[in-house]
Amino acid sequence: MKQLRFSSFRQRLNAAFLAVSLVPLLLCSVLLLQIFRLRMTADQQQNAQQQLDGACYAVDTMHEGLASAAAALQKSRTVLRALSGGQADSAAVYSVLFDATEPVRRFARFDLYDADGTLRYSTQTAPEEQTLSTSWGVLQEAVQEEPGVIVYCASGNPLDLDEPVLRAAARLTMDGQTAGYLVAAMYESHFRTLLDAMAGAQNALLVMDRFWHGIYCSQQAQVLTLSNALRGQLLAGRALTGLSDNFLYTARQSGTTGLYLVLQQPQVFTRGTLRLLYTVSALCALGGVAVSILLSLQLSRQVFQPIGALHHAITKVGKNDLQVQVPVQEGQHDELGELAQQFNRMVLSLRRNQQALLQNQQALNDAQIRMMQAQLNPHFLCNTLDTMKWISKINQVPQVALMSTNLADILRFCITRDEFVPLRRELEILSRYVEIQRIRLSESFSYTEAVPEALLSCMVPKMLLQPLAENAILHGLSGVEHGELSVTAVLAEQDVLEIRVRDNGCGFPPDLLGPYKPPETQTGHLGLLNVDTILRKHYGDAFGLRLENPEGGGACILARLPAKGGPGV
Repeated sequence: MKQLRFSSFRQRLNAAFLAVSLVPLLLCSVLLLQIFRLRMTADQQQNAQQQLDGACYAVDTMHEGLASAAAALQKSRTVLRALSGGQADSAAVYSVLFDATEPVRRFARFDLYDADGTLRYSTQTAPEEQTLSTSWGVLQEAVQEEPGVIVYCASGNPLDLDEPVLRAAARLTMDGQTAGYLVAAMYESHFRTLLDAMAGAQNALLVMDRFWHGIYCSQQAQVLTLSNALRGQLLAGRALTGLSDNFLYTARQSGTTGLYLVLQQPQVFTRGTLRLLYTVSALCALGGVAVSILLSLQLSRQVFQPIGALHHAITKVGKNDLQVQVPVQEGQHDELGELAQQFNRMVLSLRRNQQALLQNQQALNDAQIRMMQAQLNPHFLCNTLDTMKWISKINQVPQVALMSTNLADILRFCITRDEFVPLRRELEILSRYVEIQRIRLSESFSYTEAVPEALLSCMVPKMLLQPLAENAILHGLSGVEHGELSVTAVLAEQDVLEIRVRDNGCGFPPDLLGPYKPPETQTGHLGLLNVDTILRKHYGDAFGLRLENPEGGGACILARLPAKGGPGV
């Protein structure tokens, strides 16, 4: 889309005035419509929650009645003996059954089945199906639960008004054995009695089992189509509100029964209604365009002249003319006069900053010269050490020659510009340092390396291992006659390089074990602190040092860092 181009500032200013006057009007109209729509939607959702609260309360009350009936029958020895096949008075059994189910009998037909699933007693006319299988269905689910626990199972076809749409069952036991079952068969008429007037005239209340299969709908013809559509939305991972543009769906699960109750409500605003409202708002906004044009032309004339002078001054500043000033009319105290004064002060500040910049550049040049002079000192030391090496060889002092050579290599390595080096090079420098310490300490310790060839190309921060080895030699091996120092490296999971520096000394104090913790007070020993800080700064807090006391004695410093440049990386 091409941007609008204007030949002059006045045209842009007029367009800006039009936008400033028109955009707020349109925004206010849209916001008011949105606020009104959101308010109506919030009221609708609140109404839906209230209706679902009432429906859930009715379902929970029915569940409590079923549980109370099951508990009363469980306590009746007469009922339990009759279901177990013993001698029992049928009139007494019916009396107990009717008394226990009195509060909820208008919501279901209650049947008593024996342990084999054969119907023995019923509060209404005996159904044609005289037996229920204990291997599937509601009795099979009741067998898996504790005695007295109510389970629910939906029927296959909720549109068949001659069959129960939902069965609830509870297992009854005597002496630890299953004596029979209490089964509540709920028909469409029972649900209509239970949930009568809960949904309202324009809404539809849908009851589904825990698998979102339809059981009952206040508009019974929609029970299958609506439940299948809602289940399809859930299986596709979409929200229920996306099912239709004309309806709003609110779902609630009963905590006692596990049944889902979904309320279908007509949308407050359809797309056609919103489109009409937006069109009317846009037409009303066009009525203010004529007034906006007249006002913008008048204001642009008053603003253009001062801004033209300011534009001329800015052009000179762009050519590095910092002596320019914008004239300010006497007695001009409006925003344009303030703008001109601020511009004049800005030019003065730029002139001062330019002078300060020149002074800072001179100071920077002096600092760079001093830094270059300071770099001459390490090179002088390296050259001096090389001279000492040859003098030592000439005079047959090999240890001094070896120490001079190693120290010169370490110094050259330290002053290189490389921030990261291969692990192979880091181990070479570490071996130079170890040779110096072995000569210094009369070879009181041995040194070994165990690093796979594949890991030698991994890039590590420069001077990573020397401080760890120095800590082990000066502290871990202090006072040890036959000291041992080893360096190992392995590739751990997730491409993490783990380098261990281990000694056979006295080990770390228990309070230091685990991830490295900087000391509360500075002691002057900065090696471990510097290495841990470098690793964390480069790779994050997930990496760094860890102090361990391995089995077999001694101390171990573990350095964890990403295996960059190694195998598979």
